[in-house]
Amino acid sequence: QVQLVESGGGLVQPGGSLRLSCAASGSIFSINAMGWYRQAPGKERELVAAITSGDSTSYADSVKGRVTISRGNAKNTVYLQMNSLKPEDTAVYYCNARVHTLAMRFLEVWGQGTLVTVSS
Repeated sequence: QVQLVESGGGLVQPGGSLRLSCAASGSIFSINAMGWYRQAPGKERELVAAITSGDSTSYADSVKGRVTISRGNAKNTVYLQMNSLKPEDTAVYYCNARVHTLAMRFLEVWGQGTLVTVSS
């Protein structure tokens, strides 16, 4: 099994910053990519940012220039640094990982979600 544990959500004022963390653990052979998605009330889940094993990154247009995704030295941790936060960034943020297990199975794994609320 593979698990993702997220942390770092919370309440922040508009213009503020937050850093989300996600650590992958379990029977992992390799991690192909990790990313962050978000789902606001009444809306579909959308990709915020993603990073591949080769450190290529991609961002949603709505967050470009305000958000940075990065991986830790151990490569099983991903961070999402969010700056200049806006009320419309309010959502539950989910970590996602696409991995090959030790048994060479491909899995797409989701974290439990962490709530980010941007409000004054």
